[in-house]
Amino acid sequence: MREETGNTGHEDEVEVTRELSWRAGAIGLAALDVEDAELLHGWRSDPETAHQLGVWPRPLTALRERVERDIEDDDRDDFLVIAPDGADGGVPVGYAALTGQNIVSGTAHVEVVIAAGHRGLGHGTAGLDALVDLAFGELPMYRLTAETHTDNVPALAVLARSGFVREGVSRAACLHRGRRHDLAVFSLLRPEWEAMDRPRAWDA
Repeated sequence: MREETGNTGHEDEVEVTRELSWRAGAIGLAALDVEDAELLHGWRSDPETAHQLGVWPRPLTALRERVERDIEDDDRDDFLVIAPDGADGGVPVGYAALTGQNIVSGTAHVEVVIAAGHRGLGHGTAGLDALVDLAFGELPMYRLTAETHTDNVPALAVLARSGFVREGVSRAACLHRGRRHDLAVFSLLRPEWEAMDRPRAWDA
C-alpha cells in the first residue's frame, strides 16, 4: 500500500474514457490494460514513489511485459484508479491491485499507489476502500493484508482510515538505496469490514 507526499504537474496527463469495472463514491476502478504500461512507468519513475516502492528504473519494455504477465495471472486483479468527477475528472490518478488471491483460504494482498500531483485529495483512501469492497463484496475473501515502509506516514494514515489493523513490523525486509527498511504489516478481516459504518461501493 503506497501513498506519499509530494507534487508534480499534470501537464503530461490527458483525460481518458475508460469503462469502469467498479465504482465507489468519487472514484472508479478500471481494469488495467497493456497500453497502460507507459503511464505506470512514468509514475514509478517519480523519486518518492520509487523510494517507497523500493524499485529502481526499469525499461518500459520490461514493465510492459510484466503488465502482460500480470493480466494473465488469475490470482490477481489490477486496476487504474480513475477520478470520474471534479477537477480530476476522467484522469487516472493511481493504481490498485488485489494480488496473491487464494480463494480456498480467502486471503489476498492489497496494493495502492497514488500518482504524485494527485496525493492529499483522498484518492488513496477511496481507492483502498473500493478495493476492499470488491474483495469482500464480490469475492469470498476473509483476510486482506498490506505492507508499507514504517516511515511512510501518509500510507499508514490511509490504512488506518480504511480500518486496517497494524499487526507488527517485518524488520529490515526491504533493501533500497543501500539501506534496509522496516515494513509495517497490516490486515483487515471480513467481520471488521462488516462492522464498518460507511457506505459500500455499490451504494455510490
